[in-house]
Amino acid sequence: MIANKNVSGTGQVWTRQVSEQVNTTATTWTEKVAQTVQKWNVLPLLMGFLLGRALILEELTPFVIPYFMVMFYLRRDCMMATGLALIAGAFTQSVPVGLQATLGIVLALIACKLSERFRQKDFSRTPLLVMVTVFISHLLYQVLTNQVNTFELVMVGVEAVLGFVLTLIFIQSLSIIYMAKPYEPLKTEEIVSLVILLASLMTGTVDWVIEGISMEHVLSRYLLLLFAFVGGGTVGAAVGVVTGLILSLANVGALQQINLLAFSGLLAGLLKEGGKVGVSAGLLIGTAILAIYGGAEETLYLSLVETSLAIVLFILTPAVLWKKVARFIPGTPENQQSHQEYMRRVRDVTAGKIQQFSDLFTQLSHSFAQTADPEETEEQADAFLSRVTEFTCQKCFKKEQCWEKDMQSTYEGMRWLAEKVHENGTLAGVTPPRDWERKCVKTDKVFTVMEQEYDRQQSFELLKKQVKESRKLVADQLSGVSRVMSDFAQEIQREGMELSFQEKQVSKALEGLGLSVRRVDIHSLEEGKVDIEISQPSCYGRDECAKIVAPMLTEILGENIIVRERHCEAQKDGSCTMCLASAKTFEIDIGIAGAAKDGKLLSGDSFRTMDLGNGKMALAISDGMGNGERAFLESQSALDMLQQLLRSGIDEKLSIKTVNSVLALRSTDEMFATVDLALIDLQTAHTRFVKIGSTPSFVKRGPDVITITANNLPVGILEEIEVDVVSRMLKPGDLLIMMSDGIYEAPRHIENRQAWMKRIIAELETDNPQEVADLLLEKVIRQHSGQIVDDMTVLVARIDRFVPQWSAIQVHGMQKLERPRIVS
Repeated sequence: MIANKNVSGTGQVWTRQVSEQVNTTATTWTEKVAQTVQKWNVLPLLMGFLLGRALILEELTPFVIPYFMVMFYLRRDCMMATGLALIAGAFTQSVPVGLQATLGIVLALIACKLSERFRQKDFSRTPLLVMVTVFISHLLYQVLTNQVNTFELVMVGVEAVLGFVLTLIFIQSLSIIYMAKPYEPLKTEEIVSLVILLASLMTGTVDWVIEGISMEHVLSRYLLLLFAFVGGGTVGAAVGVVTGLILSLANVGALQQINLLAFSGLLAGLLKEGGKVGVSAGLLIGTAILAIYGGAEETLYLSLVETSLAIVLFILTPAVLWKKVARFIPGTPENQQSHQEYMRRVRDVTAGKIQQFSDLFTQLSHSFAQTADPEETEEQADAFLSRVTEFTCQKCFKKEQCWEKDMQSTYEGMRWLAEKVHENGTLAGVTPPRDWERKCVKTDKVFTVMEQEYDRQQSFELLKKQVKESRKLVADQLSGVSRVMSDFAQEIQREGMELSFQEKQVSKALEGLGLSVRRVDIHSLEEGKVDIEISQPSCYGRDECAKIVAPMLTEILGENIIVRERHCEAQKDGSCTMCLASAKTFEIDIGIAGAAKDGKLLSGDSFRTMDLGNGKMALAISDGMGNGERAFLESQSALDMLQQLLRSGIDEKLSIKTVNSVLALRSTDEMFATVDLALIDLQTAHTRFVKIGSTPSFVKRGPDVITITANNLPVGILEEIEVDVVSRMLKPGDLLIMMSDGIYEAPRHIENRQAWMKRIIAELETDNPQEVADLLLEKVIRQHSGQIVDDMTVLVARIDRFVPQWSAIQVHGMQKLERPRIVS
């Protein structure tokens, strides 16, 4: 029995390996075929040839011009080959049909070129253009062939209307083939349009009959099997009805195909759970029943043969093909699985890479932060004594007596002297131990060498301290970067929720307002962090994104939405892309005024307003030591580093410490810079002030003036500084006034400068930030009779609540968007 189990297990493993090898070979072969088809444009050529042959009511050819003009916008690179394929297919039908197709393609090409001159680069008016082109070309052909009569005019009108309808269908179906996103499910209308396109292609095979077997019947039933197997009974019945209708229009004598394909598709789809065998059995039973029920026993044999050939083609179809079709059918396991796997794979790979870098930076931070242990200190003391004895005891004639016969006493005496020189810095006035002094014959030389060695060691220790400070800087930086990356990885790894339902709601609402929307991508619906990207045809400067789209989203989301970014006519086809985001609760209006010492062009003061991208705004002023170019470069360098650190997500304390360490370590000159930083949260107006050697800031709230101060040395003086952060809650209407020392300390004759500045600010009658900045600068300069005694900079910011430019637009019947609790 054990042997049988082993044999069975081995057989299962062998079977699995063979199956995997066969699937891999089929996948590779399918990929090679797909690459060849794409390289040589086989699909557009084959479709063009079949649609050129296709007829409706055995005389109408409405497919040529719609297909050509839609392909003009989708695949302009193969326009010449597409036109020739259409003409070739038409000539295989008959010479008059070929001549009529040639005339229609020429006029269609002219119409497309003219439409480009009028900035018409999308599909908005293509159906009307096709209808007019079909009517004119067919009417012109009737005039040239002297066939103008009432019946022909009616048929030309019918063809024009059919061209209009087919253009709408081709826009949907061909866009799916050439422009579909890989993991986006198709709508019901798109599936129907795709089936109509495939059925229209089959009409090009109407006259292909071999030994009584019709090629159109075989292909239509094969298509039925494929969609019934993928989508079930509903999709199978719908495909059967649509395919039968199109084929019956091409061949009026084949009206019974509608009943046969619809019933067979429903029956095949209902037996989907039986796999390929069940679907095939359903089609075979359905065609046999309808053939017998219709009283057509003489055609039963041919019908069964056609069904059998379709079943053979279906069974031979590789799984890769029908799985690709299933990925686009909504509700299928393949579609859901592919979408989930794709999102999970992207999320996990990205988060994993970021977490690896975070762990690497953490490990590096720990390595740099390691310090000396007590054993290392003991070793340093022994090394100190070793270097002293090298220049004294090694060349002494009493070396053997001191270090071999009485080593313990000699070592303790030398160790006592080393401790004394480390305590006092010198051995002057130090009396050595009596026993050691009685034995040593080179006491003065030992004292001199020990003091020299101590001086050398102190220089070395100072260098080590600088290296240690540098290591600490690197360790802090690596730790900060690691923390930022780890937080970002956790954000990515949060469980996501599908937002396709909300995307459909937004698309429906925009279409209800008369806008043509191509694509809606919702990246986040978290309150205060909404991020939506919408693509639509060009509005030609009508500013629809700010006037219609953003107000509509404001209504259905329940919070103010603004256009964060727009790219008008950014795509090749002239479409526009807009990025919409949550508006912040507060907005800031900024005014700046400044002057260089003695009216020069270059000031040592620098300022910066920074949008940190996380709902926070940073305002900063830096004053370099002295005046002129060197001071300007120092202050600019400090603000550049500070801006990059804050934008990367590192907190303000570590950012300031990093700037300080870099400025202190990079130059031996005495250069430093003050930093006055204010971080404003635009959602809450909570503000954090960091003042490094800078003057006080002031908040004007109505008639009151609030002073904000902190005691910190300028950056670049000490290797290590402590950063104090002051927090304040600002209110709407507040004026935040930041200034350099050139403004604050300008009135030399005034003792209490803070009270003087508060009085000057309180007396201002305007709340315009730029006017406040200009007035303060003017008053300070007037204190010195028009002389500019130092570099002067004043930055004023007014905090106001956000007021939308346009009121919200209510959409009738549109409910509020339901926000998922967690969004990736």
